[in-house]
Amino acid sequence: MKKLILFAAATLMLAACNSRQESNNTDNMKQELVLTQEWDKVFPLSEKVNHRKVTFETQYGLTLAADLYTPKDAQGKLAAIAVSGPFGAVKEQSSGLYAMRMAERGFVALAFDPSYTGESSGEPRRTASPDINTEDFMAAIDCLSKLENVDPERIGIIGICGWGGIALNAAAADTRIKATVASTMYDMTRISGNGYYDSEDREESRHAVREAMAKQRLADPTAMAGGVVDPLPEDAPQFVKDYHAYYKTPRGYHIRSGNSNDGWRTIGTQAYANSRFLYYINEIRSAVLVMHGSEAHSRYFGEAAYHYMVDGRAKGYNFVGKPNPNPDNKQLLIIPGATHCDLYDGGDNNYIPWDTLVEFFRKNL
Repeated sequence: MKKLILFAAATLMLAACNSRQESNNTDNMKQELVLTQEWDKVFPLSEKVNHRKVTFETQYGLTLAADLYTPKDAQGKLAAIAVSGPFGAVKEQSSGLYAMRMAERGFVALAFDPSYTGESSGEPRRTASPDINTEDFMAAIDCLSKLENVDPERIGIIGICGWGGIALNAAAADTRIKATVASTMYDMTRISGNGYYDSEDREESRHAVREAMAKQRLADPTAMAGGVVDPLPEDAPQFVKDYHAYYKTPRGYHIRSGNSNDGWRTIGTQAYANSRFLYYINEIRSAVLVMHGSEAHSRYFGEAAYHYMVDGRAKGYNFVGKPNPNPDNKQLLIIPGATHCDLYDGGDNNYIPWDTLVEFFRKNL
């Protein structure tokens, strides 16, 4: 048992931030990240923060690229926040905006590209894994913990869209995460296995998808699918129009974003359909804020996750657990009038409640 404890502790120290461009070493290849140095975000750089590119390693041997934002003229050790999402996006979009805005308000903030995505390493490109993506967040905590200007006992995370569910999964696994915000969240395992609103939650539907995936792996495992539709059909649902208004216009388009372009590998999220996140979120003792728009098509994900996290049971969850031992530091915030994508960048009405986020993190970090 002692050896096991020592091994577990050692694995937490594997990754660290590095401002140099580093190489990714595996048994078969050596890959060097080529990081874009010019400012290429979908938002302007704030005059209130300093910015630099950094890299860090995961326990899977992947090198992740990130943008580190720090408040200008800040002194001493600060609270820090790691940010990622939406699922299929890059750090030059929503996550970078969240990180920069939180740095304006006094936090060290790190927005990173997940494994296989954006400027981070991993081949083939634009693929995903529940365990690797959860590790991405934990490796970001490793990175922040080693910075001289960060208090390692005061680190939180923000997950946006599909990374909201991943953030909750990471918070359940890693007790170093002291506060978590899940913004406009998707549960990627639930939608991958059950479809929207659980409309395909039956064995026959899942079997048909599994058969299609099996055939795709042999026919063309590199085929891409799932980018935001363009041109936009006249009869597109409103949430598809909202995605188009963000990812396909200057508001949020980015050349490295899968959502802005040709999507993901068709089989790239196959593992998500056969997994289930959030099984242990009813055991998260640290603080959690689940934030959703009242008009978001994805609102049911956030509400169900919150209720399962607090009560141990919720609609859409086949498993039942015990009520949370620390329910008082869990919050559900529904923002009137906001859609799913309004919480990517605030939309036309500045829907992101920055003051509420600052209050939440200052109280709990």
